[in-house]
Parts: sequence; structure tokens; C-alpha cells
Amino acid sequence: MAIRFTLNDLPVEVEDFDPNTTLLAFLRARGMTGTKEGCAEGECGACAVAWVQRDALGNTRYQPVNACLLLLGSCAGREIVSIEGIARGGELHPVQQAMVDRGGSQCGYCTPGFVVSLFAEYYRPGRTELDPEAIAGNLCRCTGYRPIREVAERMGQPDESDPFRRRLALAPPPLEPVRHGSEAGRFLRPSTLSEALALLAAEPGAVIVAGGTDVVVEVNQRHRRHLGLLSLESVAELTRFEYGADRVRIGAALSLTEVEQHLAGRVPLLEQLFPLFSSRLIRNRATLGGNLMTASPIGDGAPALLALDAEVELVSLGGTRTVPLSELFTGYRRTARKPDEILSAITIPLPLPDVQRFYKVSKRVLDDISTVAAAFSLRLEPSGKVLAARLAYGGVAATPARARDAEAFMVGQIWSRELVLRTQPLLARAFSPIGDHRGSADYRSTMIVRLLEKLWVDSSGGAA
Repeated sequence: MAIRFTLNDLPVEVEDFDPNTTLLAFLRARGMTGTKEGCAEGECGACAVAWVQRDALGNTRYQPVNACLLLLGSCAGREIVSIEGIARGGELHPVQQAMVDRGGSQCGYCTPGFVVSLFAEYYRPGRTELDPEAIAGNLCRCTGYRPIREVAERMGQPDESDPFRRRLALAPPPLEPVRHGSEAGRFLRPSTLSEALALLAAEPGAVIVAGGTDVVVEVNQRHRRHLGLLSLESVAELTRFEYGADRVRIGAALSLTEVEQHLAGRVPLLEQLFPLFSSRLIRNRATLGGNLMTASPIGDGAPALLALDAEVELVSLGGTRTVPLSELFTGYRRTARKPDEILSAITIPLPLPDVQRFYKVSKRVLDDISTVAAAFSLRLEPSGKVLAARLAYGGVAATPARARDAEAFMVGQIWSRELVLRTQPLLARAFSPIGDHRGSADYRSTMIVRLLEKLWVDSSGGAA
């Protein structure tokens, strides 16, 4: 079965391809080398392209994504714009012209990615000022950020006759199921959960992929090749969101950007997490479900959700079961998911804790891998007595985990600096972190206890 999509207003049909092929590799093989390969892991944004997407608020918009992490099969039915399609009729696009006028390009390698990200920002519905995250995922190795930021800050508004603007008045193209097979393997993209479960039962060796921001890094960096890929990105049941009276239910295949839009700041701990969770380019594709199922000990989503007492729903042809997130991780990169199950949703109980904080210790403030991640929540009586405590960490053990002895010790006591000091020895014994190039074991051990002090200072308004 061929896949079809639109690229720069032209129809594309691909009959036979390796399911591990990325859009970046496809473009460059066709001679469209304006889209660059820099890091091949979504860190630099040199490979950015934009596609037409309906966001969680119902707006049709151009959404920038990393072509290096975008499987070619996921492009089926999409409408994509690469750097080659931004200039029309022999004239530069206003964003491109502004880059020229303000000297926004030095060596030029990063320029196409910046232009694509700025192009998407230029047409962002309701834009009145720059969203700084619009170009947070684009790296300039020549450190030419000042003129690029000037371009971003001084962009005008698109004219009503602008064909790109007119395109956004229409709905994005529908995503239909894909069942592509070749000698190199199969790419499967169902549109319903029942179809996804049937395909998984028929091909138990298929690797499940949602946004692909972890799986495709392995393909690019470690040259892993999968004979079968089962994409969940367009399964309707996995992209639903509910904010009810007693819980928040987040579909496992919703992108982090969509989750952020749906929540609209109503879960403070996650609101603190999102800006530190890689870049907007990554969050436009990455999912909470995928972040949990990679079972990485340094994934940022797990500590935050552990602190919120989250549960996950695992569904199979035999039914659905609910597992507390604290019981999901069974070892390094291992989970309690059975081979015939798919993670369908994450649920967070309501009402939310009184105190919520997420902290990330890393070499860079933004767009970096955690050395230590910590998420804390407290339920307090009006007197300040602790009713429940959740102290969750990533990067300090083989799995994301809670410091249960320390949590139990805090219950029934007044939340105070003295309680922090008495709890810290229990925290110091809770984990035995290892050292690596991101931080020594001693450094991680120090952060485990010090971050609880930071929680006290932040939650008490700086009280000593």
C-alpha cells in the first residue's frame, strides 16, 4: 500500500520504503537538502519542517516538528511545508526577508530550521507578541541569536491575501489508517483502539510508537532497525482529554503541547514541568504515554506524575486494567505492561495537592537531560499538618521512584523547616545513585536532600 501526502503544495506518493525511514532522510534523498541534519536526535532544530495541524483549542495552524524524528509513514495524509516551499513566486517570504535584512544568518547551517520555526510562529493564531519558545528548539552554533530574536520580535502580521494564511481557514487533512508493508518491514497506523489491539495481537513483535521522539533516536543514533512499527498517533481513543469532578484523564497519544493546551495551567506541577521538558519542537510530537513506557530513569514525566498519585490504564483485547504509576516500573527500562497491552491513558486524581513543585537539575536550564529530577506534593491541613506527602525522583535509581520512608515520616507533622531537617536523613538513605558524565554519585546524593530544602523555601515564601 502506497502512502500519499502533500509536500510544498505538491502531491507525493511513495510505494516502497523502509518503515525506519525518516522524513529528513527522504527529503535529502530527493535532493531537498535545504532541510539539514545536525544532531539527528531533535536537539538542534536544523531539520525543522512544518505541517498543518489542528491544535487542542480547535485552531488550524502550522506546527513545526523535527524531520529527523518524524517517520515517513507518519507523514501519510499530512500537508507538509519544508524550507523549499516557504518562498513563493520567486520572492522571499517576509520571515526570510527579515532574516536577510537583519543579518540573521551567519554560517547558514541553522538558518532553514530557524526560518521554518519562525514561519510557524508568523502564522500562529492570535499572535500579538513573540512566544519565546517558538525558537527555543533551534540551535545556532555561531551564537547569532540577537539578530534572529530581533526578527522574531518584529515580525508583522500576514496579509489577508497571503496564501499560507488563507490555508489556515480550512481544516487539516484527515489521517486515514496506514498498512504499509515491504521487504524492509511494516508500518501500521490504525485509527481505532480495537484495530490497534488486533494488529498488536497479529504482530506481537511490532514496536509501538507514538511521537517517536525516543524510538527514532535509537534508529538514528544506534542504527536500530524494526521490522514492524505500530503507530498510535491517530488512534481516536488515545487522543481524548477529560477534566472531570474527581480526576483528570489524559489520552496516552496526546502530544505534550496538546496536554499543555488542554490543562491551561490547572495542574501547577505539570505547568512547571512543561517548559523544562525539552523544546517546543519535541513537545509537538512527544507524548506522556511514550515518556512513561520508555521507562527511562531520567524521564521527566514520571517523577511529576508520581508526585500527583497518577495511575495508568492498560488495555488489551481482554479488557482494561488500572495500575498505580508507582507500580508500573519493574526495573531498568522495564514496565508491568504485558505484550498484548497498550497504555491508553494517564489519570490524575482530584482535588490536587496543596503544594506542588517540580525541580530539574541539569547542565543547561532548558532543553537538557536531567541529572536529577524531583517532584514534590503535599496535602496540608489548615494548621499546616501534613496529611500526605509524595517525594518523587528521577535520575537517582534504576527507575523513577518515591522516597516512601521519608513520606511516611512527614505525615502528621507540621510542615516546617524543622521537619525538612528531620526528614533529610531518611532521604539520604532512600537512594544509592551512581555517577556518570552528567553528575557524580555524591552530587546526586546532595541534590536529593537539598531539593527538599528548596521546596520549603519556595512554598513558605522564603522563610528561613
